[in-house]
Amino acid sequence: MAQTLIIGASRGIGLEFVRQCRAAGGKVVGTARSEAGLALLQAEGATAIKLDVADTASASGLAWQIDGYQFDQVLFVAGVFGPRSAGLQTPTEADFDAVMHANVLGPMRVLPQLVDALAPGAKLGVLSSRMGSLALRENSSGWLYRASKAAVNSVLKDASIALRERAICISFHPGWVRTEMGGEGADIDVRTSVAGMRAVLAGLKPADNGSFFNYDGQPLAW
Repeated sequence: MAQTLIIGASRGIGLEFVRQCRAAGGKVVGTARSEAGLALLQAEGATAIKLDVADTASASGLAWQIDGYQFDQVLFVAGVFGPRSAGLQTPTEADFDAVMHANVLGPMRVLPQLVDALAPGAKLGVLSSRMGSLALRENSSGWLYRASKAAVNSVLKDASIALRERAICISFHPGWVRTEMGGEGADIDVRTSVAGMRAVLAGLKPADNGSFFNYDGQPLAW
C-alpha cells in the first residue's frame, strides 16, 4: 500500500490528491491549518496532521508527527497567490511577507524534515507554476506570486541535489485549474490536473530528478 504525504491537503488540488490517492487504495497523511480542514481530511479517510507552514512553531513540529512513516510520495501543495497586481505595483511589506513565508519559507522549513520519512526511491513534487518560469514569462501580472514561484523552483532544485540518493524531486505546473485560487474561468478542472500529475509521478525516472513538468508531463523551461 503506497504511502503519500500531502502538505496543504484540505482544499483544491491538495484535497483532490487525497481523494484520488485514497481511491487508488493508498494510505494518505494530509496536513491542514484549521480544525474544519482536519475534520474534512479524516472524513476522506486520511490521517490528518495540523500544520501551518507559515508559522514557525507549527512548522517546526512536523518531523515528530511523521516519525516512523516511509512515504513513497510527497506533494507540497500549500501556497497563496497574494495581491493580483496587473503590473509593477509595489507590494506592501505585509503582502510580501505573507506570500514569501507560505510559498518559499514554507517548503524550506518542511523539506529538511522529510529526509528520514522518505521510502527508498520516493518521489517528491512541489507545486510551482509556469508563472515562475523566467524563460516562458510573457507578462508581469501577479509579479509577487511569480517571484515566489521562481524562488520555490530554486528551492526544489537544491532539494533535488541534496536528496538525490533518497528521492526523485520535481516541480509541477498544475495547469490553470478551476479552484478557489484559479477561479471559475480557468482551463481545466481539478480532477484532470491531479490525475495528470499522478501519472507523471508514477512514470518518473532517476534522470528526471530536478526537472520542471507541466501536469500533462510536458517538460518546462526554468
